[in-house]
Amino acid sequence: MSRKKKRAGSIAVPYLVTIFIGILIIGGGTFILLKHLGILGNSKELVEPTPRQVDITSYADNHSILMILDEPDLRCKSTFMLIRSIPKDKKIVYVGIPTNTISVINGVQQSIGSAYEKGGTPSAMEFAETVFGIDIDRYMVFNSKAFIKAGDIIGGVTYPISPDIAGFNGDGSEQYLNSEQIEKLITYAMYSDGEVERAYVVSSVASAMINQVDGLRIADNLDSSFNTIINMIDTDITAVDYKQHKVAIKNMFSRGSGIASFVILEGESAYDEYIPNAEFLDKFRRTYYNYDEGTKEENKK
Repeated sequence: MSRKKKRAGSIAVPYLVTIFIGILIIGGGTFILLKHLGILGNSKELVEPTPRQVDITSYADNHSILMILDEPDLRCKSTFMLIRSIPKDKKIVYVGIPTNTISVINGVQQSIGSAYEKGGTPSAMEFAETVFGIDIDRYMVFNSKAFIKAGDIIGGVTYPISPDIAGFNGDGSEQYLNSEQIEKLITYAMYSDGEVERAYVVSSVASAMINQVDGLRIADNLDSSFNTIINMIDTDITAVDYKQHKVAIKNMFSRGSGIASFVILEGESAYDEYIPNAEFLDKFRRTYYNYDEGTKEENKK
């Protein structure tokens, strides 16, 4: 009896060992196969996904630019326009400033045109800041070549032409204008209402150009467009300035619709001079400047 038990045990042990080895061989082979296929055996630790960077547009992205078109070869007075950009609201506001707009600067009465002629861009900036009662962040001074290039980048505009200007229909109907025609229209010196009407045309054309442009195209090409224009103009806008507001500007163009508007600088003409209306200026400041996220609606009242 004892011999049978011993023999059975001696057979069972090799049998179990054989099964165990078989499992190891089969299991090991399977592991090697799966490892070869990249399913198992990856010694690298799982890497946590990089958090997506979210750029939030806020009213801190608001900025103002004084744009000057200086084309002495055309024998035209310089052109001045204030640009207020509010990316969070997807809004750009243009205000043409008549060249004969007057104010008292440092105790001396002068126009923005004469201030620019005597003191250049810094004097024009000081004049505009004093008149509007605001801080203007940067300036951009265009010559003819730079203006036409910028117009080509943005694209032409369909705009109603009323004045009898050579090369235009002049009957009040809409006409498509390329960059050269836009330049000719806004530098026309014979408007019936003088510089006041020209300032109106400047701001309304700028607004129409932006509203008719393909915003997504502008956003997608913003980097190259910025580099092209910035190297053609006189400006104090830096690469750092652009980097700080780039995302906000791109979002404004790519996600906004009808983002541009223009405001007429209200006032009254006195002989050859234009005197801005104080109530208009106060309302303009409260509407477009004197607010933040917490007081925006309250200040609009």
